[in-house]
Amino acid sequence: MKALDELTFDNRFARLGDAFSTHVLPEPLDEPRLVVASDAAMALLDLDPAVAETPVFAELFGGHKLWAEAEPRAMVYSGHQFGSYNPQLGDGRGLLLGEVYNRAGEHWDLHLKGAGQTPYSRMGDGRAVLRSSIREFLASEALHALNIPSSRALCVIGSSTPVWREKQERGAMVLRLARSHVRFGHFEYFYYTQKPEQQAALAEHVLKLHFPECREQPEPYLAMFREVVERNAALIAKWQAYGFCHGVMNTDNMSILGITFDFGPFAFLDDFDAHFVCNHSDHEGRYSFSNQVPIGQWNLSALAQALTPFISVDALKETLGLYLPLYQAHYLDLMRRRLGLTSAEDDDQKLLERLLQLMQNSGVDYTLFFRHLGDEPAALAVARLRDEFVDRNGFDAWADAYKARVARDGEYSEEQRRARMNAVNPLYILRNYLAQNAISAAESGDYSEVRRLHEVLRKPFEEQAGMEQYAQRPPDWGKHLEISCSS
Repeated sequence: MKALDELTFDNRFARLGDAFSTHVLPEPLDEPRLVVASDAAMALLDLDPAVAETPVFAELFGGHKLWAEAEPRAMVYSGHQFGSYNPQLGDGRGLLLGEVYNRAGEHWDLHLKGAGQTPYSRMGDGRAVLRSSIREFLASEALHALNIPSSRALCVIGSSTPVWREKQERGAMVLRLARSHVRFGHFEYFYYTQKPEQQAALAEHVLKLHFPECREQPEPYLAMFREVVERNAALIAKWQAYGFCHGVMNTDNMSILGITFDFGPFAFLDDFDAHFVCNHSDHEGRYSFSNQVPIGQWNLSALAQALTPFISVDALKETLGLYLPLYQAHYLDLMRRRLGLTSAEDDDQKLLERLLQLMQNSGVDYTLFFRHLGDEPAALAVARLRDEFVDRNGFDAWADAYKARVARDGEYSEEQRRARMNAVNPLYILRNYLAQNAISAAESGDYSEVRRLHEVLRKPFEEQAGMEQYAQRPPDWGKHLEISCSS
């Protein structure tokens, strides 16, 4: 394992030049202190987990020190926000410190969020507060543990720096990792500002470094776009299967790599509600849970427009046409597994839709229903779950169809069924009220709950002794927390 001063930097994005980013130094936090760190994320950089407890760790990721080889840059991009084009956005409170490559030959961006003002701060202070930094840290690592592609979070550094939002809060920084921080909005920026040379340089940079296999294809850029479409179809299928709501699917928040990115007012479903809106600023429900699927296609269309200098319109349209069929195939496969099914039948979609409608009408807990469905043989499980539903007759009809479907699925033991279902149906998820409890304690100076919750969420599918309180349905107050973009 490495010490902090042994990291190897190779700042490939910075070498693109000043047209793509601006050199900015972090603004240090007052009295930086470690809130929480992820051993798993540190391992991506070959770092010894013990270094997180050293003073220099908080100083580095609190903006006080910098590696000599780091080149902190604020990236410029644009994007469509709630459907309207914003011509210049960029890193308003974050800095790409540089790219570190590990012993496996992987490059990882070190992106410090909450690092202070940049040329793209748009009248903001460039800071992040403790609550939003904790939420991003927990979500990044929790999604990864659920096998949902995501940026990673290495640590949160707290401070005594005052930051004004709706009230005075404390500033914090979160260090996040990704193989790239290029967004759909990067391509939009150079397209709409009519800078073809820079746009070509960006496209070649992304193709060469992140989609090298596409360079072997007859039309490399078209092959790259197809890969982006496929990755986003698979990503959003996983969001929908596990009840994750992003909250702000603007094109500047969409990663070119097809990973979950830029956490704001996200939430996991408690009671199943297809129309759930987790961002209280989203008054029209543009980014509701059910709208995430069509918005994914809308965002890919916006990216396609920005790629028209490289790819024919007909080829782009044909490739976009793959998104919905790919999404539907991924989603149905995931949901079959969540239902404990190992084979495919034509009526599986109808069986699933009937179940979700019954859950919607009765306010059934989305995560716990699927977990308990695998606790016992199918007949016993549905009998115990029956009381969760208002429409008993409707559920009974569904249960009969489900039991018959399970019987047709194949020969396997109940132990095998339970193990298979528990491997895909989490017991623990990052519910908003659990995050809020951890944040409230942290704002009082107690970081133990943040760290404990992080540890529980690292193994969401495994029952953990003494952690029963993290697997309970939320209290009523926990279902109605308002989450905004303010951070």
